[in-house]
Amino acid sequence: MKLRLAVKIGLGLFFLFLVLGCFLPLAARVTEQGAYTEKVELISDHFDGFRYFNPEVPETLPSPSSQAARWIWNRIFRTNWSEWPNQTDFLPGVPPVAHGQEGSLRVTPVGHGTFLIQLDGVNILTDPMWSERCSPLSWVGPKRVHQPGIRFDDLPRVDAVLISHNHYDHLDLPTLERLAKTGMPRAIVPLGNRDLVRSSEIPMVHELDWWQSVRLSSNVTITLVPARHYSSRTPWDRNRSLWGGFIISGQSGNVFYSGDTGYGPHFREIALRFAPIRVALLPIAPFHARDSEESQGYRQAIHMGPTEAVKAHIDLGTPVSIAAHFRVFQLGLDGFNDAVDVLSASLKDHHLRSDAFVVPMFGQTIDIPPAADVSLAPACEVHSIGWRPFGTCPPQYRFAEGIIPLSQHVARQTSCFMEACSTADSEMLPVN
Repeated sequence: MKLRLAVKIGLGLFFLFLVLGCFLPLAARVTEQGAYTEKVELISDHFDGFRYFNPEVPETLPSPSSQAARWIWNRIFRTNWSEWPNQTDFLPGVPPVAHGQEGSLRVTPVGHGTFLIQLDGVNILTDPMWSERCSPLSWVGPKRVHQPGIRFDDLPRVDAVLISHNHYDHLDLPTLERLAKTGMPRAIVPLGNRDLVRSSEIPMVHELDWWQSVRLSSNVTITLVPARHYSSRTPWDRNRSLWGGFIISGQSGNVFYSGDTGYGPHFREIALRFAPIRVALLPIAPFHARDSEESQGYRQAIHMGPTEAVKAHIDLGTPVSIAAHFRVFQLGLDGFNDAVDVLSASLKDHHLRSDAFVVPMFGQTIDIPPAADVSLAPACEVHSIGWRPFGTCPPQYRFAEGIIPLSQHVARQTSCFMEACSTADSEMLPVN
């Protein structure tokens, strides 16, 4: 018994130093690439000039180095971790259609944060992840339990990729590299992520701040919206890039992909700006604190569990909500079925039908009937040389000198024309 314990301790220390040794050069490479150097100069309500933060949410996360050490220790010794299957029995579904018809809306859950959204003739992937592990290393880190719902080779041509933040389970460079070889999709990312995504050979990468929009086609607009989370690729780059969710607006309705987020008032604000929301893709796990040092309060601040997801569903106007972020990677203490069981109980507690919040079968396409009388959400029209007002713009505009907050935009609105826009925006999506 003592020998077994000594072996475990030795292995734990070995892997700790090994992983940290791999992270150190990775951090240097990220700095060399300048992945986090392109910052908005103007301080905002979620950027202090150096790091991004969640408004009205205290920063109480343990230090990155202690987090990494505790995660490795807990994984090796399985401290309080529930048993998950090594691999589920699963065969991918029927390959999706090449393109949905104009006015149609189809959502195919691939697993975790990955969805194929086919909207008004456009194919969009959220946080594409086809790798076996969500880790900087292919041989260590959380391993996939459920295979992707769509075989990679069965994907239709992808027109755009939406990246919510830079964590390895959402920004997977090997998958992006594979996508780049299939037809060069465009990528839309939060601020500070452009160079990292470009390193995957996807050349057209478009950065947005919260509430900024781009036109993907004449019928489809993409808007980055707030989320309560954080960013990091190494223990040393905490919150150097932004995170967020996305509203995809088309003639057939508005689709909301939240990305990773805690519950907060931003859901009501998103609903007010983009109602009606027809479909919401919301995470339901992980929702248990990982150890005694990580408070349950902070866990809930950055991740929604099923109970909070139902509250968000209500705040958003009870759209067709589809569960995300469950049964693929074991990222916390939750059991394999815990999130689904708690979701069912929470729906009953709120007197909602059991099918009000869909627990999808990965790979099974969900057809959303076309909505009548749904127009494009208010946005800023994007030209090849920058931004100009289009209807009622989001509360922040990009100017040559930085981001103009809502309180200043009324007096400045007449100057937000093409000639006033930064040339740095020259790679934004043109209007088709």
